[in-house]
Amino acid sequence: MASSSISSRGSWTVKQNKAFEKALAVYDKDTPDRWYNVAKAVGGKTPEEVKRHYELLVEDVKHIESGQVPFPNYRTTGGSTQGSTNEDEKRY
Repeated sequence: MASSSISSRGSWTVKQNKAFEKALAVYDKDTPDRWYNVAKAVGGKTPEEVKRHYELLVEDVKHIESGQVPFPNYRTTGGSTQGSTNEDEKRY
């Protein structure tokens, strides 16, 4: 991910991040022992670690939504339609 705060979170595997995302969908802010339940679903992380992971994610989303994170400059290669903009997208 683009933000430096995400990359400094420590080592989270792809599998742990996916489990984290799924657990957040199951255990909302009103769930008793939310961070304990999320940590249990993720595996290998403490409730404090998953709470901090969430707080950093919220910070990153705020930066993205406020326009503080620039869009990546993707390059297209000749002959490929990937990355090209169709006429409908250009109108918006």
